[in-house]
Amino acid sequence: MSTSHLFYVFPFLLLACFFVYWAGSRTAYARRRPAPKGDPAAFDWHFFVPCRDEEAVIATTVTRLRTDFPTARVRVVDDASDDLTAPIVAHLAERDPDVRLVSRRRPDARTGKGAALNAAYAALNRELDGTATDRGRVIVCVVDADGRLSPDALDRVSGPDGFADPDTGGVQIGVRMRNAEDRRPLAHRGRLANAYARLLIRMQDMEFATSNTGMQLLRRRTGSVGLGGNGQFTRLTALDRVAVAEGGRPWQHDALLEDYELGLQMRLTGHRVTHLHDTWVTQEALPHTRRFLAQRTRWAQGNIQCVRYTGRIVASRHYRPSGVLEALYTFFQPIAHLVTLLVTVVMAAALVVGGSTVLAAWPLAVSLVVLSVIPFLLWGPVYRRDFAPGHSRLKGLLWGLALWLYAYHLFVVCARGCLRILRGRTGWAKTRRNAETAGIGPVATES
Repeated sequence: MSTSHLFYVFPFLLLACFFVYWAGSRTAYARRRPAPKGDPAAFDWHFFVPCRDEEAVIATTVTRLRTDFPTARVRVVDDASDDLTAPIVAHLAERDPDVRLVSRRRPDARTGKGAALNAAYAALNRELDGTATDRGRVIVCVVDADGRLSPDALDRVSGPDGFADPDTGGVQIGVRMRNAEDRRPLAHRGRLANAYARLLIRMQDMEFATSNTGMQLLRRRTGSVGLGGNGQFTRLTALDRVAVAEGGRPWQHDALLEDYELGLQMRLTGHRVTHLHDTWVTQEALPHTRRFLAQRTRWAQGNIQCVRYTGRIVASRHYRPSGVLEALYTFFQPIAHLVTLLVTVVMAAALVVGGSTVLAAWPLAVSLVVLSVIPFLLWGPVYRRDFAPGHSRLKGLLWGLALWLYAYHLFVVCARGCLRILRGRTGWAKTRRNAETAGIGPVATES
């Protein structure tokens, strides 16, 4: 086979890998079963809420956590906020002894979410030091400053599929977008802008509710579930073991995906990490393209950073062969997207300027497009059935088509992530909340 033939076959090879992964995810989603409930009273619950300039949402989040889970303690980490986050939390702590404020100051502060979570971990250790607490019964849950847990979350994660299994070190629950039905996400903008914002929000909800859930359920089978930054539950003894292996801190200070890396480290130290789909945490989807792309660029760049774990995972006795393959597929997806983008640009240019010598390539190009649409299109009716039954079947199909178009943002953010790595830019800032009318500090990954 000539080099030119390999060039045209390459996109189909990547698409074949995607189809295998998609088929496994879709099958795992179709065969999912409810997680049995357990006894939350068998554990001690501690919520970590990392915050930077979160005055718009933090009081609501803390109050809801304390109302829905009155036996749990809430530890808010103020990462040197410039707004009223710290005074608001301090006021709540004065009224409620189970609300704690962990204050970080410059120059140590604002070095990443991982560093903020490590500060909460250190504060919890100081609180438990000298007590007779069984650290294996202590469960830490990371919740975003705008996160809202399902009322049954502790029941589910304490069950036999979760921490009732002593081998379980981490549990990730589902993530949903609570503003998916918001008719005017941009209150001061026109009809067209709001229509676009509604679609962007809907795609984020659809992504997490269906395709990401299917991916995590597939990972349950391969033993490679990824922890997320919101709705992440971990056993304290598992965090301790990671801290010993990683220099005294369970979350990586310099990681852009400190949550996903924690899951890798937990498995490398021999703990089981799993996903529960039938309870979830909600957050607000981003209606602004710039903020959305900035957030996803950080995720793509963090994904590329995880390539450094390749050797450890391949050599680990705690990873099954299927788990190794899944992890490597995840690590190298941003690079594969970037290569696919370059190949597609070259192919398109060749088709435009090549004349009759490349007419035979047009059927390949059309086939590539059609085959790439099908997996996304099929998620549309599933999402409508399971999460938006009040909408029409036609709308479900249109959502599936829109999900295909939405997926092309991956090419943009992967290119940006690779460019940032080449330029040595690894810093990031918080993603501005929808409730914030003015920014305090830079938007995420734009620093």
